[in-house]
Amino acid sequence: MHPMLNIAVKAARRAGAIINRASQDIGTLTVKSKNFNDFVSEVDIAAERAIIDTLKEVYPDHGFMGEESGSTTHTSDFIWIVDPLDGTTNFLHNFPQYCVSIALQHKGEITQAVIYEPNRNDLYTATKGRGAFLNDKRIRVSKCDKLQDALVGTGFPFRDFKYLDDYLNMFKSMIQKTTGIRRAGSAALDLAYVASGALDGFWEIGLSPWDIAAGGLLIQEAGGIVTDLSGQSGWLTSGNILVSSPKIHDDMQALIASHLPPTLKT
Repeated sequence: MHPMLNIAVKAARRAGAIINRASQDIGTLTVKSKNFNDFVSEVDIAAERAIIDTLKEVYPDHGFMGEESGSTTHTSDFIWIVDPLDGTTNFLHNFPQYCVSIALQHKGEITQAVIYEPNRNDLYTATKGRGAFLNDKRIRVSKCDKLQDALVGTGFPFRDFKYLDDYLNMFKSMIQKTTGIRRAGSAALDLAYVASGALDGFWEIGLSPWDIAAGGLLIQEAGGIVTDLSGQSGWLTSGNILVSSPKIHDDMQALIASHLPPTLKT
C-alpha cells in the first residue's frame, strides 16, 4: 500500500471508530443546521478533527479541504479532501448508509482515495495507476453493456431546488430505460458501489469536492468512466457527475444531456 494511502486509511478508521461509538446513542448528540436540509453533528466535527490530526502528524505541510472546517491557507502541492461523515442525515436517523471519505489531490490530480463504511467495516482504497480495492481484494466496475439491464444510483436535489424540474425529467427518462434506480443518501458510498460493481452507474447534480473526489478515483481505477453531465472532465469542479461501466456511459450521458438546461452544459 502506498505510504500516503496507508496514513489515510489510519485516519479513516479513527474517524469510523468515533462514528460507531456515537451511533450507540444518537439521541444525545448535538445537531445544528448549516443550511436548509444540511446538518452537522458533533460527530462530524470530531471525526474530521481526528482525520486532520492524523494526517497532519505525518504531513504537517499539506493543505486540507474539509466539509466542516473548510480550506486551509497553504502553499503545498498536496491537498487532502475530507468528508468525515457523508450521509449525516442517514446517520442521525439510524439509516445505515454513510461513510468516511478521504482523497489526496496532488497538483490538481486525485492520486489517493479511501472510502470507509464503518457500520460494515468495509474499506475501499485506490492509488492512481495501481487499481481499486475493497478490503484488499481487487474490484472492477460491472460488465453491464446495456442500459436496459443497469441498476443506477442517484441523489435527489435536497438543498437547492433550482434544477429540480430538470432533474425530475432526467429521473423519468432514466427509470423508463433501466432496470431500476436507487437513492440511498450517500454519494461517496454510491460511487464506491459503482467501483465495486454493485451499481452500474450513478449521476447527481450539485455535489461538493469532498463528496466525489475519492469515489471518482476509485471508479477510474476500477475501469469505469467518470465525467460531468456533458461528458466532459470538469466533474470535480462543477459537482455535476456521471459515472458508469464503460459500455453504458454514452447511453446514460445522451439520455441526461437531452434534459440539461444551458447553465448545466459545459
